[in-house]
Amino acid sequence: MDISKTKSSFYRRLYMAYLIDNGIDNVPAIIKHSGMPRRTAQDTIKSLNELDIICKFKQTRGERNHSGHYHIERWGAIDKQWVNKNIDKIKEVLNYP
Repeated sequence: MDISKTKSSFYRRLYMAYLIDNGIDNVPAIIKHSGMPRRTAQDTIKSLNELDIICKFKQTRGERNHSGHYHIERWGAIDKQWVNKNIDKIKEVLNYP
């Protein structure tokens, strides 16, 4: 299936928000779960705000070196229920497990 860069970027952001919202909420876990390269994972997390998805990092108390996890504070205009219902299609389009 051939998809546009725009659609794959959009779906990748939806997938990232879905993972974070479902407890796969730090870069090592995201890489392990999705097979996504580290840089892609980091860039995708940073770009969630372009969709008005508010994603925040919470530092683990007493830890250093960015030890912690992300959480979705707000989905903006994105319908979280649609993402949950269509996650299999999103993963298939992106060729993620």
